[in-house]
Amino acid sequence: MTEPGPAGDRGASLLYIATISATLRHFLNPYARHLRGAGWRVEAAANGAAADEDLRAAFDDVHELPLSRSIFDVGGMFAAYKAVARVLADAPDIVHVHTPIASFLTRLAARRLPAARRPIVVYTAHGFHFHREGRRVTNLVFLSAERLAGRWTDRLIVINDEDFEAATRHRIVPARRLIRMPGIGLDTTTYSRSSLEPGATDAARVALGVAPGAPMFVAVGELNRNKRHADAIAALAAMRRRDAVLVLLGEGDHRPRLEEQAKHLGLVDRVVFGGFVADPRPVVAGATALVHPSRREGLSRSVMEALALDVPVIASAARGNAELVADSGAVVPIGDVAALAAAMDRLADAPDEAVEMGRRGRERIVERYDLAALIARHERLYEELLAERRAAEAARPS
Repeated sequence: MTEPGPAGDRGASLLYIATISATLRHFLNPYARHLRGAGWRVEAAANGAAADEDLRAAFDDVHELPLSRSIFDVGGMFAAYKAVARVLADAPDIVHVHTPIASFLTRLAARRLPAARRPIVVYTAHGFHFHREGRRVTNLVFLSAERLAGRWTDRLIVINDEDFEAATRHRIVPARRLIRMPGIGLDTTTYSRSSLEPGATDAARVALGVAPGAPMFVAVGELNRNKRHADAIAALAAMRRRDAVLVLLGEGDHRPRLEEQAKHLGLVDRVVFGGFVADPRPVVAGATALVHPSRREGLSRSVMEALALDVPVIASAARGNAELVADSGAVVPIGDVAALAAAMDRLADAPDEAVEMGRRGRERIVERYDLAALIARHERLYEELLAERRAAEAARPS
């Protein structure tokens, strides 16, 4: 990789690392395309990267890493650490890492490099794995890991208020190295009602078997324990509105349990399992509201997407949700099925209010979370870090 030039000069190199390639593909492909156009060399490393054609098209080069999502996979951790070390041996100017396990291994590997070959390290925490709803032992393990790795981090980026407060309180990094950014951005042109084909929302409802005019609530995300889809199904059963429908978009290991729950509650005709949908926009845009009852979040992508589509959101009080939703829906306590059902009834009964909530939500997403603005903020950060390192090197006695 190339030697860094002055901030903004052509030729600096950047390496993005995440545990799985889907993280990079979904969130960072636009960054790679923009920065390459500005003269940066941008590479990616993750599990699955070598076979990811979209990733290969967006980045200058990709590297396969045998990263595991489990902290208990000790053998996999060791193999991944060695693979990360090999990638870092090419001496990128900046390494920007996402996801907790990848970030710890990357920061450890970077620390062990000779000072002259050590890259600038940036870590974006998409929701610390220690949090208010976490178990004591799990919280202690992840907090200890973050505090240790914080010593090897040039900039820590947090994306919600709770994590900013936690990083400050636990002194994970010095204050000057802590940055609060509103996520990594959303393409608000793509996620807008004007981007949809005429009639797309009606066609999506028909395809799902939802009757015209019926209140339709949509949940988007992997069907796993953390997302708490069971709360949404239970809330549907508790609603006054017996014509309301719940559509679950996504797949996961909890699907059989959720199907059994819907059957047990007599909701087989009112809970629609839509499976994985490559483009959920027409379904979400036709919803009365997005329902998002999850236990743990960083800054929910599906909430941002719904709000950008002028759709109100009923979300749990998990980290990040309240600051996204604000006055554009309702925030209820985690696991409070009665409150969730009441919020769903309220929006089903007040469609004009729901429309106004959605309008306010889009305005806020465009103003605070637009992708182009977040890319620009990251590019300025990278340039500042290069300038900072260059100044430090110039001040070092020869």
